[in-house]
Amino acid sequence: MARIQAFLRENTAVQIAEREGWFYAVKPGSDPDAPPIAFRADMDALPIQEENDVPYKSLNEGKMHACGHDAHTAIAVATLKELYAMRNKINCKVKFLFQAAEEVTGGGRLMVEDGVLDDVDCVVGLHQNTSIDTGKVRLIPGPVNANSTSINIVFKGRTCHAASQHKGVDAIMMGVKAYTAFEFLFAKEFDTKHRVLFNVGVFSGGVTKNVVAAECRMSCTLRTHDDEDKEKAIRRIKAIVNAVAEESGGSAEIDLPSDYPILVNNPTVTERMWAACDKVLGEENVDKTTNYRSMGGEDFAFMAKKIPACFLKLGIRNAEKGITPTNHNCKFDIDEDSLELGVKIFKQFVLDNMDGIPNLNGEKE
Repeated sequence: MARIQAFLRENTAVQIAEREGWFYAVKPGSDPDAPPIAFRADMDALPIQEENDVPYKSLNEGKMHACGHDAHTAIAVATLKELYAMRNKINCKVKFLFQAAEEVTGGGRLMVEDGVLDDVDCVVGLHQNTSIDTGKVRLIPGPVNANSTSINIVFKGRTCHAASQHKGVDAIMMGVKAYTAFEFLFAKEFDTKHRVLFNVGVFSGGVTKNVVAAECRMSCTLRTHDDEDKEKAIRRIKAIVNAVAEESGGSAEIDLPSDYPILVNNPTVTERMWAACDKVLGEENVDKTTNYRSMGGEDFAFMAKKIPACFLKLGIRNAEKGITPTNHNCKFDIDEDSLELGVKIFKQFVLDNMDGIPNLNGEKE
C-alpha cells in the first residue's frame, strides 16, 4: 500500500486519504458541480506458494496474487495517472478506491461504512477472468455474483479415555452427524431450479488417537442467488447444529463472521460501460448476453448495494502464452496485454460520463 501511495505522489498531486488497511485517491474535477465517479481496485493476495517462473513472481514466501488483484490495482493506478495528466479536460472528480481484505473479511463493507461513497454518483470495478480471452469483456445487468456467508461451527463434548468412551461425549461424532445432516438438507430441501451451494472446507477435532475428542470445528461457506434461500439455509443449519448437540449430550457454538450480499449490476451504469467497451474493443468483443452468474462471492457488492454500480469481467486468457490456469491456483498468471485494455476502458468511461449519467436519480440506496 505504501509503495502505491509513493508512486502516486511521485507522479501526480492527487489528494490521498488513508484509513486502516485501505486508502483512496481523488483526481479533482474542473467543474465542482459535475457528478463524481468512483473506481474500486482490491489489493490483497492469497496464502498460496507461487510456482510461476516470471520476473514479477511474488517475493513473499507462501503468498501470491492468485486472483489478479495486483492487476486490478495496476489498472487503477495507470488510469489515475493518465486522467491526472489530462485533468484540465476532465470535468468531474474521480475517486479511486484501493481496497484491502476482499478475500477475507470484506473490506468493501468497511469502506462503505466509512462513507467513502457518500459523495459519489456511481462506482465501477472489474475482475480479471481466465475463461475469457484477452481483448474481450463480459458484462450483463442484474445479479452476477452470489451472496456469500461464512459459517464457523464448534461442537463441544467431554473428553475421556477411548477405553471408557461411554464416560465422554465425542465432539467428532457430533461433527460427523451434522455433516451428514447438512448433505441431506441441501440435497432435498431446496428447489432444484435454485442455485444453492454449501461446502465444509475445514473439519478438525481431537488431540490423539486414544482420547475422545472434546472439540470439533467446522468452517463452512454458504452461497445462494436468493436471499430467502440464504435465510432458510442459515435457519436450518442452526437447527441441525443445536439438535445434534442436544441429542448427543454436548453443546455447540455457531458464528457467521462475514456475509457478502448479492452483487447486482445497475442497468443504466452497465449500458454506459457497454458504450465505453464498444469504443475501445469493438462491439464484437463485448459480450452483453452470456449469463455468467457466479457462485463466487465479491464484496464489491456492498458498494453496488449502496449506489448505482457495475462490475466488468476482463478477459486475461492467452493460450498461446500458456496463460490458462484458473484463479486461486499456484500457476495463476495474467496476460499483461489486458492491463492496457482495462486502463483504456476506464478512461473512456470517464470521458463519456464526466458530465453525469442520466436517469440515475432515485437509484441510490
